[in-house]
Amino acid sequence: MKIVAVLYPGGEIAKRTPAILGSAENALGLTNFLKDKGHEFIVLTDKEEELDKHISTTDILITTPFWPAYVTKERISKASNLKLILTAGVGSDHIDLAAAASSKITVAEITGSNVVSVAEQVVMHILALVRNYIPAYKQVIEGRWDIAEIASNAHDLEDKVVGIIGMGRIGQRVCERLKAFDVKMLYHDQIPLRTAEEFVLGVRYTPRDQIVEQADVITINTPLTPETDGMFNRDLLFKMKKGAYLVNTARGKIVDTHALVESLEEGHLAGYAGDVWYPQPATGDHPWRHMPNHAMVPHYSGTTLEAQNRYANGIKDCLMRFLENRPLEQQYLIVDKGGVVSPSYSYAFKK
Repeated sequence: MKIVAVLYPGGEIAKRTPAILGSAENALGLTNFLKDKGHEFIVLTDKEEELDKHISTTDILITTPFWPAYVTKERISKASNLKLILTAGVGSDHIDLAAAASSKITVAEITGSNVVSVAEQVVMHILALVRNYIPAYKQVIEGRWDIAEIASNAHDLEDKVVGIIGMGRIGQRVCERLKAFDVKMLYHDQIPLRTAEEFVLGVRYTPRDQIVEQADVITINTPLTPETDGMFNRDLLFKMKKGAYLVNTARGKIVDTHALVESLEEGHLAGYAGDVWYPQPATGDHPWRHMPNHAMVPHYSGTTLEAQNRYANGIKDCLMRFLENRPLEQQYLIVDKGGVVSPSYSYAFKK
């Protein structure tokens, strides 16, 4: 069986650090495992030309959200042997799920592998923005010491209103971590929590437009679907409270690229932070690299060393089950037997 993995190039640091499992050099720890079982295992870093050379003869394709191979309808139409697509991480929006379902290709991702990692990153980004950390850090690098310049845009997080768009596993863990800061938390999700769950988390369901008008900070923690694609367009961004902050560790396409730049340049939003871009990796001239008041980083929140270990183990488990003709873990399945079975995606991909 031919198994192809498209992974990011880790270079010399990955060669020296076996724990960087998500890199092409360390290949999720699968190389010896698969070769010992007699399977052909090919690791690519090229997501376009090289992938296209192999797609027609590939049986299993492994991708990641951090270096996504865009598995389009056109690619799927050429993949006559493809039976399984695995996402090493969480978020399979780089795959045309409807096309995969139509072609009876199983799609799975390692649900839960990144929830702690991303939730911690969200809190870090919120604090970096509210406390004006990035400009303060830059002063140190530049040899400056201007307290007034930094303090003029530094705030306490306590007593602020935090809006959480998407209350899945990550959103709930963000709530758990923010409770200690004594903030007022509002959330919106397609499926509201039970009253008891809201009470434990200290959060209240609120219509999205009301969150946008009230929140000092909004964090986006929802999957990218046709419904959320471009959700934070110019209209919604400028409906946000003036001086508010926006954090996005979900997907770059949820926020309108150019409208965001405009909102920051005009001073309507006080800051934006996150680790997700579109496309990925971001081009050198991507406008988010140079917009004011941002705390952007490459897409790494869900790929800490601990998270890499979790999703590498999950991928190996999926492969073992598939190769032994055993069912995959239900929680991992996105597309199965010609239908979208994940609650996070099913409402958006109804036939």
